[in-house]
Amino acid sequence: MFKAKTHGVSVTVMPVYIDERSNPESSQYFWAYRVVIENESDQMLQLLTRYWKITDSNGHVEEVRGDGVIGEQPVLKSGENFSYTSGCPLSTPSGIMVGSYNMQNEKGEMLEVAVPAFPLDLPDIHPVIN
Repeated sequence: MFKAKTHGVSVTVMPVYIDERSNPESSQYFWAYRVVIENESDQMLQLLTRYWKITDSNGHVEEVRGDGVIGEQPVLKSGENFSYTSGCPLSTPSGIMVGSYNMQNEKGEMLEVAVPAFPLDLPDIHPVIN
């Protein structure tokens, strides 16, 4: 489990390798990750956009930007949380993801909330330091 807290918002990520969706002989590896976003601030926040930086063990970087997460732009009142599951394919057995969410408070101010870096490593292998 990997956790970051920014502007009173905690983001926890739990990655899991999905063997059934992977095919190592074809250099296809798949991870699912569960994200829990907790609004521990005293204001209402809406998640508007996401940013991901995905780096495989060959150093190839892919950047992903988009509206919301899983097709939603959740509004979180103080004390509320939102969770979702998504996935990431890689062509190498190891990698790392890191990112951020842009959230807007009730005053219209934009806040960048960090998503902690988390490894995408096959179980039972020596992780590659990225």
